[in-house]
Amino acid sequence: MKYLFGPVNSRRLGLSLGVDLVPFKTCSLNCVYCECGCTTALTARVEEHVPTDGVIAELDAYLAPRPRLDVITFSGSGEPTLHSGIGRIIDHIRSAHPGYRTALLTNGTLFWREDVRRAVLGADTIVPSLDAAGEEAFARINRPAQGITAAIVVDGLVSLAREYRGELIMEVFIVPGINDGADELGRIRDACERIRPAKIQLNALDRPGTEHWVQPAGRADLERARELFTGFNVEVIARRALRDVQAGGGEARADLERALLATLERRPSTRDDLERTLSVSPDALSRALDALLGEGAVETRIMGGEEYFVKTPQR
Repeated sequence: MKYLFGPVNSRRLGLSLGVDLVPFKTCSLNCVYCECGCTTALTARVEEHVPTDGVIAELDAYLAPRPRLDVITFSGSGEPTLHSGIGRIIDHIRSAHPGYRTALLTNGTLFWREDVRRAVLGADTIVPSLDAAGEEAFARINRPAQGITAAIVVDGLVSLAREYRGELIMEVFIVPGINDGADELGRIRDACERIRPAKIQLNALDRPGTEHWVQPAGRADLERARELFTGFNVEVIARRALRDVQAGGGEARADLERALLATLERRPSTRDDLERTLSVSPDALSRALDALLGEGAVETRIMGGEEYFVKTPQR
């Protein structure tokens, strides 16, 4: 599959089939914490980055046998709203495969554009990020493409919230030393007062990010941040036990190594993550990882005492 990946065990959405609409690391932000690494194509230009018809054809082929899924999620290694055909794809899923929910994980930078807002109104759930509402913190954490400011992002999210009738969940990623103080969190809270999301999720680093200096916020830090959002439905995102997956294929997959690379390109993963995501036995996984490590296609990083596998850059 060129444009689909998984299913993966999303800690927020359940068993999720991913849809990746842009080439690797094509994004309007270059966030310091991004688990996919540094943005290599920093842009705010909306265009048909991959063929819309090709994405729809893959979805039709994958969904034809009615696999068990909790959600179809537009996410991946870049910003999905940069794709001009996202609205057509969402509408196709709703009409041709009505039994499946759709979710959009987005950095929220393009909702100042009416055409982008209209394109995503058919999604069941939208999860935009808002890591800073002050310009200095926004620039330090998110490192945006030219022309994108915190004020533009917030105004766009306010406009989206007025028009959208689905579930709007705001994600705030806490970067210690930048946006974890009362002043910046207060600005974010003021922005959320205007947006009024159904839920706010406070997130923190739990996989290796782009910049090695970014440290995970502790549970106590997240709980202190939570207290500043009194009056909102706030959830602290923490590691949770992964669900068993019956994704199909397992050890019989003829191309386990390719599946591993496709998964690791989009998210660093532990052995346990990979076993459950790909429904593969520990022995089969070890053989495939050993081969990829030997070829230099995959490397390991240690964070929080856990070993993560990541795709080697430039491969």
